Amino acid sequence: MSLLLVRRPSPLLADGELTHFERVPVDAGLALEQWGAYVEIFRGRGWDVIEVDAADEHPDGVFVEDAVVVFDDLAVLASPGAESRRGEVDSAARAVATTGLEVARLEPPAHLDGGDVLKIDRTAYVGRSTRTDDAGIDALRGLLAPRGWQVVVVPVSKVLHLKSGVTALPDGTVLGFEPLVDDPGAFATFLSVPEPEGVAVVVLDSQSVLLSASAPETAGILRERGLEVVTTPMSEFEKLEGCVTCLSVRLRGQMLSVR
Repeated sequence: MSLLLVRRPSPLLADGELTHFERVPVDAGLALEQWGAYVEIFRGRGWDVIEVDAADEHPDGVFVEDAVVVFDDLAVLASPGAESRRGEVDSAARAVATTGLEVARLEPPAHLDGGDVLKIDRTAYVGRSTRTDDAGIDALRGLLAPRGWQVVVVPVSKVLHLKSGVTALPDGTVLGFEPLVDDPGAFATFLSVPEPEGVAVVVLDSQSVLLSASAPETAGILRERGLEVVTTPMSEFEKLEGCVTCLSVRLRGQMLSVR
């Protein structure tokens, strides 16, 4: 069974936190349309969608990936680095409780955002960023080490989260826009892409990925590698340092190795 956790965007989306971008106008109505199209891609492929309770008072609540990270049968509830986002976790916890997963929760003073965690096989690359600190990384390592996971710390200073700069293809190849990646050598295999919007892919299955419509050159490169590339508009979320990975938490049975 494939499950997708999502949360619809708040009408206050334009007021979301920004770290590296200048604020520009965001169309909340268009964002809702783009979110709906994103969710329908998964529904069309047979995914069951669990909608996390709306959090209209939290402009960044749509970026539900930051609230919870799943490792096999363990869901780790995050401890957001931005104080304005800490109220998002309780509603995510209620949604996770319906999945039957074991649940652990990180607590302050440890801080970790889910967007800083990239999983490849049984390695969790964790970005040391403005949102994820050493205490958060140590707490996550304490949960994962007994389960056979390795945690590798990666510096993040040029983008908001690790997965704002890199994600992984189904074969484990890490792709990123090199000017925004602190240390490409941290990864065994790194593929440089020509567009900053092209760094984020969601693995749909072993031969298919989801990519922003803002990265046509990257889409062509990935198709040349033999992948099916599904694209969807992400413009309003990209204005807020968001991407295709941020909008969901994906539970795919045993296919949780690359995310």
